[in-house]
Amino acid sequence: MQHLAPKSTPGIDRERLIAVIDPVVRAHGAELVDFELKNEGGWILRVFVEKQGALAERMSTKQAAIDLTLCANIAKDLSPALDVADPIPHRYALEVSSPGIERPLKKKEDFVRFFGEKAKLKLAKGVAGQKVVVGVLGEVRDGTVALADGGRTYDVPLDDVQSARLVFEFGGPASKPKPGGPKKKRK
Repeated sequence: MQHLAPKSTPGIDRERLIAVIDPVVRAHGAELVDFELKNEGGWILRVFVEKQGALAERMSTKQAAIDLTLCANIAKDLSPALDVADPIPHRYALEVSSPGIERPLKKKEDFVRFFGEKAKLKLAKGVAGQKVVVGVLGEVRDGTVALADGGRTYDVPLDDVQSARLVFEFGGPASKPKPGGPKKKRK
């Protein structure tokens, strides 16, 4: 699993941790999206998963969503596997969840998968003087992703992306009026 900008956690070998997490997640019919280890007044290992085949089949976030039972079952089997491998040298709490509707985009394939979706990208160098750009994802080619922001389109180098995630718009895009015109209130 190759990430655009791997997060570094001092003293943690990401590849070793992936080697423990990935087989357990796959055994439950899911696939690993990412994980993070954060200190929030205590260490928390968050493992983000979605339905197996979501990336390859370019599923929407809704199609790739998993339920709470699957998260609980993965956590139940993952906890002892992590205890045996012991890849984290300190105490932590384990959380398994869906990446959500504002899911992170980590790999080139994520940008391809969510073509046409709105995303927010934080950049190291920036484009057109901006280090944060929001727009609709376009074609990925030659190590860049096209991002349309209103009337402008930027070609953003993938190696400049520090972090990226989908953007949820409440109510979704403007919808077309339904046939038959507006409904009238009944008295």
